[in-house]
Amino acid sequence: MCQQGHEFPIVGSVPRFVESEAYVQNFGFEWNVHALTQLDTDSSDESERTFRSKTGFTPEQLRGKRVLDVGCGMGRFSDVASKWGATVVGVDLSRAVDAAQRNIGSRENIHIAQANIFQLPFREETFDVIFSIGVLHHTPNPKAAFDNLPKLLRADGKIAIWLYNGYDAFRWRFSDLYRRFTPRLPKRMLHSLAYAAIPLYYVYKIPGVGLFLRWILPVSNHPKPRWRVLDTFDWYSPQYQWKHSYEEVFPWFEAHGLKDIRVLSVPVSVQGTKR
Repeated sequence: MCQQGHEFPIVGSVPRFVESEAYVQNFGFEWNVHALTQLDTDSSDESERTFRSKTGFTPEQLRGKRVLDVGCGMGRFSDVASKWGATVVGVDLSRAVDAAQRNIGSRENIHIAQANIFQLPFREETFDVIFSIGVLHHTPNPKAAFDNLPKLLRADGKIAIWLYNGYDAFRWRFSDLYRRFTPRLPKRMLHSLAYAAIPLYYVYKIPGVGLFLRWILPVSNHPKPRWRVLDTFDWYSPQYQWKHSYEEVFPWFEAHGLKDIRVLSVPVSVQGTKR
């Protein structure tokens, strides 16, 4: 029960601050089917490398800090931050929190909650670090979603976000056309269609023909087959999929008085610090 007298259920060890998945049912499906696909293992550190490049954070910066992962999915990046010694709170609007709880929720330094980014259940100045990787562009209003985050930072706290790249509209021409229909398909049907990414990976390597097919039928080109299926479904299934530029995103940070705003290595990723 909160101070205002509202009661929220705890289901499967996860506090639930929402009554439904709203517009992100595809992610609840996706991350429970692919609950382990992108977790780092003894033989792979791809998620850790991705986290570094899209947030700019290092283990030294997160160790001992209180960190908020906005849109934690099945816990891919919360896993990294917790291994670096942070106390991590991972929130997601979708049922992906069930997968995150199974994957990493038993760790003492991780707390998972199902919550809406537009109504986060935290006091202001709660966190030392906030990150959101590949999430804001799947909300109805990415700027409004971002606006809910800086107030949760303590003084000198840092925030980093990564958004889809809006500079290459020509590249997304056909996928955007297909996306007029694909989010409406039954999730299991679309997921089955995403398996086409497995053989297309090899077809794309054919000179000439491969380049043409890559343009008119864009799917993931990840070297791991299961990642290709996941990434392709992830691209074609969301209801919302905005793309952004640095010229658009920098004013978001400036409007909240954030300082030391810097561009990171992967477009479009930005980090800033609260005054």
